[in-house]
Amino acid sequence: MINSFIDNTGYNPIELGKTIEKIILKEDHGIWLRKYYRFRGGKWYGGIATADCIGCNLRCKFCWAWRQRDYPERFGNFYSPEQVASKLIRIANEKSYKNIRISGGEPTLGFEHLIQVLENLKNYDMTFILETNGIYFGYYNELSPELSNFENVHVRVSIKGCTPEDFHSITGAKKEFFQVQINALKNLIDSNVRAHPAVMESFSEEESCKDLREKLGDIDSSLYENYEEEFVFLYPHVVEILRKNKIWPRKAFYPNNIPEKYI
Repeated sequence: MINSFIDNTGYNPIELGKTIEKIILKEDHGIWLRKYYRFRGGKWYGGIATADCIGCNLRCKFCWAWRQRDYPERFGNFYSPEQVASKLIRIANEKSYKNIRISGGEPTLGFEHLIQVLENLKNYDMTFILETNGIYFGYYNELSPELSNFENVHVRVSIKGCTPEDFHSITGAKKEFFQVQINALKNLIDSNVRAHPAVMESFSEEESCKDLREKLGDIDSSLYENYEEEFVFLYPHVVEILRKNKIWPRKAFYPNNIPEKYI
């Protein structure tokens, strides 16, 4: 599927996202359903209920959900926003969690579905952590203000690498979309949406990452102060995709040796 979007400079994540959306979304009388493959609890963020969605507009060479990402037509089932919210709340209540999220794929694909999920969750005393690559927020300026209506949302923008060259190397996407991820943080901050950067540093030089942190601080001091380092976790299926792509991280952690600060 992705080959039709690639030229000698990489693929366009916006075009890819539009194609993926045709597979993972369907509309039923104004309600947008999306494909998910798993609902679970987990230790991250001190305990969080997670809905793992299908579909992404990037092709990161270290992705832990690469099978579901690359074959969206083969995995998962369609769920309504109400069903997704209900499952998340049930897991959170059973485990006494205060955090919930959508993970696995890119939650902003099918933005209408995401907003409808948030509408179903807004009356609960839970923090919704929106994990995103930021491409849609940086490209479509009108999306960030829609999140300002939800006080319980915090956006974690996962920036892929510390330079445009790093971004292209580890995602295969066009270099210019690295800046789109940076623009996402500016748009979110300008819309008074709580957000912070989580920067994938596993394939980047330390000096480049320091420079990026300074650049983010120029947008808003909170982006410097709340800068999160992100590293590859070497689960067996992640090692498999890394070897397939003939790439290896400068710094990474095996699952049994992940430092507490990264959990």
